[in-house]
Parts: sequence; C-alpha cells; structure tokens
Amino acid sequence: MTSDEAVEAAAQDGTYPRPQLVRRRWHDLSGEWDYTRDDPQTSRIDDVTFDRRITVPFPPESPASGIHETGFTPCVWYRRTFGRAELTAAGLDETRARILLHFSAVDHDASVWVNGRLVATHSGGQSPFSADITDAVEPDGENVLVVRAVDAPDDVSMLRGKQDWRERPHAIWYHRTTGIWQPVWLECVPAAAIEALTWRTDLPASTVELEVDLAGPVPADSRLRVELAHEVESLSEVLVRTGGSRHVAVRLVIARQRNGQAYEELLWSPSRPTLLSASVILEDAAGTPLDTVGSYVGLRSVEVAAGKVLLNDRPLSVRAVLAQNYWPETHLAATAEMLRREVELILALGFNTARVHQKAEDPRFLYWADRLGLMVWAETANAYAFDERAIANLVGEWTALVRRDQSHPAVVAWVPLNESWGVQHISHDPRQAALSRSMADLTRALDGTRPVISNDGWEHTSSDIWTVHDYEPDPGVLAARYGDAARLREMLAGFGPAGRRMSVGGTAPGAPVILSEFGGVSLETDGADDWGYSSASDPAAFEAQVTAILAAVRDAAPLAGFCYTQLTDTGQETNGLLYADRSPKFPVDRIRAAVRGDRA
Repeated sequence: MTSDEAVEAAAQDGTYPRPQLVRRRWHDLSGEWDYTRDDPQTSRIDDVTFDRRITVPFPPESPASGIHETGFTPCVWYRRTFGRAELTAAGLDETRARILLHFSAVDHDASVWVNGRLVATHSGGQSPFSADITDAVEPDGENVLVVRAVDAPDDVSMLRGKQDWRERPHAIWYHRTTGIWQPVWLECVPAAAIEALTWRTDLPASTVELEVDLAGPVPADSRLRVELAHEVESLSEVLVRTGGSRHVAVRLVIARQRNGQAYEELLWSPSRPTLLSASVILEDAAGTPLDTVGSYVGLRSVEVAAGKVLLNDRPLSVRAVLAQNYWPETHLAATAEMLRREVELILALGFNTARVHQKAEDPRFLYWADRLGLMVWAETANAYAFDERAIANLVGEWTALVRRDQSHPAVVAWVPLNESWGVQHISHDPRQAALSRSMADLTRALDGTRPVISNDGWEHTSSDIWTVHDYEPDPGVLAARYGDAARLREMLAGFGPAGRRMSVGGTAPGAPVILSEFGGVSLETDGADDWGYSSASDPAAFEAQVTAILAAVRDAAPLAGFCYTQLTDTGQETNGLLYADRSPKFPVDRIRAAVRGDRA
C-alpha cells in the first residue's frame, strides 16, 4: 500500500470493532468495570453508588458479565478509569491530538460522562455512536468514564427484536439485553481526520465509487490519495483535492477488469470471496500524510431478474439459515472469536447465506462473512407497537444501520420488517402499509445496490423478493405446495400458509420466491419449556424429518432458495440444527449433505 501507516484491512485478525475503517492504534476498554442497578429516574452521577463489578461488553443478564440477573433491569450504570497508558495505546501523540470514545452498541438510551462532563447521549440499542472527549480528558491524569443506560423492559415501541417483554422468556422470545453489549474503545486521530467510508462498485463500468466523510478543520489545499490493491498488485490509485470539503467523492477505474477473459478473477462470491485492500490517505499540499486508514472492498453485484437472485449477473440458489446469534454465556453479545466461529459453522453446514434474525449483528461478524464468503441478509430488531415513537425509532435506527453496513460485500439483502411486527394491521391500516412501503423506499434511497424485502414472510408492500414463512411439517405437502409453479402463483396472489395475505401492494414483476422460514423441528428433551414448530422424539427421527423437509424444499424448482429455521437451539426454542453449545444434533457431514443435496 502507499503509506507505511496503512493497515491491510482485508487480512485483519477480526478484533477491530470497525473493520472497514482501520487505524493501527486503538485501545479496547473491555474488561472489569464498576456497576450498579438503579431507578431510571436517577440521572445525576453524584447520586449513584457503585456496589458491584461487571465484565464489559457482556450484558448484565448474561453469565459472562459476572452479574447474571435476568429479571427486569430498567436502568444500569457503569464506571471505569483510564489514563496515559490507555491513551498512548490508542495513539495519542503530537500528531494525533483528538481523543475519540467509541461505543459499538448500548441498549437502549445511553448517557456518557468523562470526568463529570456529559460528552454524549444516544438512543438506539444496535447502532454505534462516538464522542470527541479531548476537552474533557486529562492526558496525564486519571480519567473517570461513567455510562448510564435506560432500557425499559416493557416498552414495546422500542426495537426489541427477540427480547421478551415478559420477565420470563416464553415461546420464541429470550432474555433481554441491557446496556453495553458491543465493544467500547478509544482512538486518537489528527485534528483533520477521515471519519467514514462508503464503497460502491459498478462491474460493467469497471469502477469503484468511494464517498469519504472528513472531520475537523479540513485544509482547503488538502488531498485524498486512494489506492486499491490485490495481494501485491496495485489495481488503481487516484489523487483528489478536497477543496476543504468534509464530503469528498472518489472514482477509481480498475483497468484490468476491462479484460473480459480475466474479468471474474477479482469478483467476490461465496466460492471465491476476494477482497481488495484499500488505503485512504488525507494529505497536505506537500504530500505529507495527515491521516491514514486501511479498508477493503469486494467487487460484486446483486440483483433480481426472471425469478432468480443474481450474484455478479449469474443465477445463484440461496441456501440460507436463520441465525439468532444468541449464546448461552453471552446472550446477544459475543467475543471476536465467537463471531468468526459462527460464520465458519454456517459455512461448514453447507449454507451460503445467513439471515441474522431480529438483530443487527456486530460488524466483526460481517467482516468474517466478507472474508470467508458467507452472504448475509441484514435485518434489524423490530418494535411490537405501531405509534409515533416506534416509527421514529425504526427510521432512525435503520438509517444508521444501513449506513454502517452498506459497504460489506457479504450483505446481499435488506430486511427492515419481519412478519408485520410493529405493523400488525398492515392489511387494513393505510398508515401501517405506508410505513412498510416507506421503509423499503428509504432503504433504496440510502443504498440502491441490493434487493429490499419490505416485510419478510407475508403482507409484502414493496419487495424485490417474495418471501414466505411456512412451518408445515409434512415434506409431501411442502413438495406439492412449492414444486408446482401454478399453485405457488395462486398462493402469492392470495393467502399464505400462515393465513396472512401475501401482498399488500405486491412485489416487482418477475420477483424471485424464497421460502425464508421453514423447518423449525425441535428435538424433544426432558425440558418442560422446550419449544418448536414441530418435534421429533429422538435423534434418528430428528435427522430423518429435517433431511426430508430440506429435500422437499431444495428440490422445488419454482423457488429461488430457502432459509431453514434455525441454526442453533436458543433458550427454550429447541429447534436448531445445533445445540446451544454449537455441537451438532447429527453429524456435520450429513447436515451438509441434506442442505446441499450431496451424498454424505
């Protein structure tokens, strides 16, 4: 790469919390913090007594946090100190004078103080936020960081996803996640710095478009130098004057992509997940670097046509699994190693796609999906109510999440709503239908490069893909229902298996059909709360049932793909292909054969 400071982000170790804008120096503030629960009405830090210790970033409901209290926790407080050692590790020196404090996710309403000064507030349990804490910090002294998180357990206008509104989990809902549940970290940057990158690719034009957001006083004569490379080969380099603007557009031409015979060598796909390394350098007029970051990009296109999902303009059969990404010890949170392992497991089972369900996953998961070749349907947690607060929460959080994740090549579809959650009367209430349509259009306005599913499962208002949820346990019924194109068209024009209208405004002509939830077979245990959509009495019966259901759906020619429910047992929901500890319910090679249609 151009600069010695540039990081080979395409080959990073997966621990950096923001994998597509990487600096060499940063400091993770995870570990032991002071902790207490409190009344949500308490907002003064002087009134708080810290009486316990918690391991961040694991939520207090989880065993890994050291707290493991699963009841209602409407307000929590955190405290820790940091000093010169942490700031030096984060890169503080004479050229990197601004100190940034980053929160990857805090559920739900956060307030942050440094040395008694309020430095940030944020609402939204899945989206990141940052604070410039330079003026609040004593660089050579001890600094006190305090975080307050309010998360009303019964507020159904918040984006709750699978977090139960009842105190004890039931059916498909799990323990709540309160407070900090993704990394908290320090980073020191120059006065003028690179703040955000957005990558888009145009395969026919052999170009890559980059939008760069800059922060601080940007010199009028400064320049941006951007280079793309693959391994040791430099592919493209441009130098663009900023003119002092904080928003700069860069266009790179990859000349070798005009060789039609070698065109596919650099494309990203599950079978060959090629990532191009990128360096982005902000320079002064003399060419001296002011700031340098590493990034990566995947060259690929996703679209739908003629009833097919097209990746790089080639039909692709979607073999997806519904992934709750919830762990017994850490709940919605995860370590970097756990996130990598989850991607590896999904691929080992023969799937090429994950639908991360009712959760916007940690970007480090998306990094491993990018690097290892797992396609992802990006979804958000939904609210359960329809009111002005729920609408504002959904629009604001979803906008932040699309902006955060749109540069990941692994993300191949957007899912802002699931099964009419929060729009329960979408078929009869024009306002609810308008929200669904507007969320789809908002998504397309933010990112027009991927298909959008306006409401996964049924009651589609403006979808690029028909998706159907069907937990029929009889493989013969499934084969008849989805193997006959005329019968499938009749269903899409009327009511689906759940008794819900399939269309409230419809989809684009020629939209592909994907059975995006099915299966859900529970292997019976002695647990009184075990739950599934159907059940099998022993491991042999479980394997036979799962294999037959997968075969019926996999062989249904009118379908463009499927998404099996689900990857792992989660709480009382015992319908995973794997147990909650990620061990398989029958051998991995036989699961893979059932998913792919191969011989075991």
